[in-house]
Amino acid sequence: MTTSALTGARAGFRQALAYEWIKFRSVRSTVWTTALTAVLPVFGAVFVALTGSLQPDDTVLGGSLTMSVTAQMLAAVVGALVISGEYSSGTIRTTFAANPRRGTVLAAKGTLVAGLMSVLALVSCTLAYLVGDALLEDGKYAQGEPLPALFGIAASFAVASLLGLAVGTLVRHSAGAVTTVIGLLLLPSLFGPLFGDAQRWVAGLSPTAALEKLMQTSDASAQAVGSLGAWPSLLLVAGYTAVLVLAAAGVLRRRDV
Repeated sequence: MTTSALTGARAGFRQALAYEWIKFRSVRSTVWTTALTAVLPVFGAVFVALTGSLQPDDTVLGGSLTMSVTAQMLAAVVGALVISGEYSSGTIRTTFAANPRRGTVLAAKGTLVAGLMSVLALVSCTLAYLVGDALLEDGKYAQGEPLPALFGIAASFAVASLLGLAVGTLVRHSAGAVTTVIGLLLLPSLFGPLFGDAQRWVAGLSPTAALEKLMQTSDASAQAVGSLGAWPSLLLVAGYTAVLVLAAAGVLRRRDV
């Protein structure tokens, strides 16, 4: 049997996922960015509660998760670094030599970052909410509805990480991928007012907009984050992210390393 045949026999999804997990744990940039993603929501809940920096019409849930917006951006950065970092270091050649099935490699990376970010977000944001609820003055703010919102928030982190992975696959340069994905998260709300009556649609075209709606924060006005509801907004973002990931997979198969 030829060497290529032996390699192809080993190139299954389970092996690719295990390989990606080893690489993920070995790169300090992804490890530290992931750790910061997990810590920020809890830190934000403590800071907001101790400073009392909530709007009167805010909710305990929204106030406690103030820093989850920044944490979601970091989740997207992790997704971008998972593949763009390999292009920058040249290790992507080793990855594809070990597993020539590029679609399998991308699927393994996507499963890893989406699964990890969703679990971390669920745990971290739940803890942040509990901390905020314990520290904030009883009865001063509306409670909000943490369930099922917290599961949607976790899903929005997974979507953001997949968006980052798609951008990283297309751009292939770490700095460029990080800049691009942060722009995709921020620009819809920044440029929404330029589109007149279409502002409510344009402003809601990012994972950040879906997150703010799920948080039930007072900042989630229709003008700022679009007029769609929280769950339809999340589905919309997940839909175009899936399309972008498929496009990235197609480019990855055709393009030279």
